Amino acid sequence: MSRLLRSSALIVLASLVLAACASMPPPPPPPPGGSGGPVALRDWRGIVTASDRDRYSRRDAAWSLALQQARRQPGSGDLTGLGDLIEPRAARSPVAPPPGDYRCRTVKLGSQGGEDGLGYVVYGWFACRIEQTPRGLKFSKLTGSQRPSGLLFPEDDREMVMLGSMALASEPPANSYGQRPDRDLVAVLERIGERRWRLVIPWPQAESNLDLIELVPG
Repeated sequence: MSRLLRSSALIVLASLVLAACASMPPPPPPPPGGSGGPVALRDWRGIVTASDRDRYSRRDAAWSLALQQARRQPGSGDLTGLGDLIEPRAARSPVAPPPGDYRCRTVKLGSQGGEDGLGYVVYGWFACRIEQTPRGLKFSKLTGSQRPSGLLFPEDDREMVMLGSMALASEPPANSYGQRPDRDLVAVLERIGERRWRLVIPWPQAESNLDLIELVPG
């Protein structure tokens, strides 16, 4: 008799446990990105325009022409003190920058005006920011007369691709990529030092043949 009672009690207990498990909500899904890290965009090639895809594919040619012009034509600023900023193969891994405020400066290499233009221009420091958005990492240049901004797409351990747009003078922040083809740009983000990054903009819409934006945490 006692065995029967014990068996009945175990059956009831098991039923209660199963009922409690069935009423518990399922565990939450894993966060986007798989490892709990920042959300990252994946497919920039499905968004890029044909003209920017061409600029991206010819970035080595932009480096070559721009550096040739910078070294033989007069310019503005200190080109010799830039170090790895103007070294084409200086990229290191890992590339992803932490969100936050940065100091940034633009260096323009080469001239779309050929031999008649300045071979380089080294500008002063301005304010930039990298922020985590629901769509991924976003870069914005906050001050200055030329203010690019755009989303950063992971490419490999040494490169992220930015699709962005340019705001000029007193205009509001740039529109989303693809809304104004005359302001669109494609750029490559690379890490070139312990706490130093650069955006490489091949064949910009005006002035130079290669723009570099140096970034250091502010």
